[in-house]
Amino acid sequence: MAVKIGFVGAGRMAGAMIRGLIAKNVYGPDEIVACAPSKETRDRMTQQTGIRMFEKASDIAGLTDVIVIAVKPKKIASLFTEEGLELGKGHLVVSIAAGVKIKTLKTYVPDARIVRVMPNHCCMVLEGAAGYVMDKNCTDADRETVKKILQAIGLAEEVGEEDLDAVTGVCGSSPAFLYLAAQALIEAGVKHGLDKSQATVLAAQSLVGAGKMILESGMDTEQLIDGVCSPGGTTIEGMKVLREEGFDKILIRCVDATVKRSAEMGKE
Repeated sequence: MAVKIGFVGAGRMAGAMIRGLIAKNVYGPDEIVACAPSKETRDRMTQQTGIRMFEKASDIAGLTDVIVIAVKPKKIASLFTEEGLELGKGHLVVSIAAGVKIKTLKTYVPDARIVRVMPNHCCMVLEGAAGYVMDKNCTDADRETVKKILQAIGLAEEVGEEDLDAVTGVCGSSPAFLYLAAQALIEAGVKHGLDKSQATVLAAQSLVGAGKMILESGMDTEQLIDGVCSPGGTTIEGMKVLREEGFDKILIRCVDATVKRSAEMGKE
């Protein structure tokens, strides 16, 4: 069977995407290839996923028209200048390298169609959130291909390239903020008598459920807050503390900081 997609790099994000594509039956293991310089990584990926692994990016360029660039931003130039990777008009290049703009990628692959993606950490459990940008040469068929790939690891929204810094703050970095919130809830649960495993399960599932309520209930966040805050009840007392301490403003400042750094990285 013909190879449908190739990954340049086989780290955590690439591995999550590969496992998602297989788990969701988007592509079979025999339709996916990847490359990694480390023999240990190649052997591990083959054992875990059943895909074919190669040492160099140039080894997979001719095997498929869809190439995912999943290496650190500082390594991109060397793929083309040192390792001999050549991608042309027939290739759809999907880059998940943070901060590397389409115009920069075009200097290496001027004839290829390019998509920039900002995925997040949660794609490792197939519940990721991603923003993506397609260059002007991408086709409707390319758009469907990208949607199919990203939907295998969660949800995705097409945005303008100027919006990717905001995407970085809202979904790229935000899992860490939410993990900190979960950590605090767990500590509070233990403080009040739960054991850590009980508190962890209850806090984590509450985060999962809250996310699903936002996505599926049809209510906005203020309505959802009101739905939990019964007058004279328990939740409203906790909300008073959050409002007094400026919890919402703190989160906005967190996103502000990540957006600022993302923009700086794009200029470096």
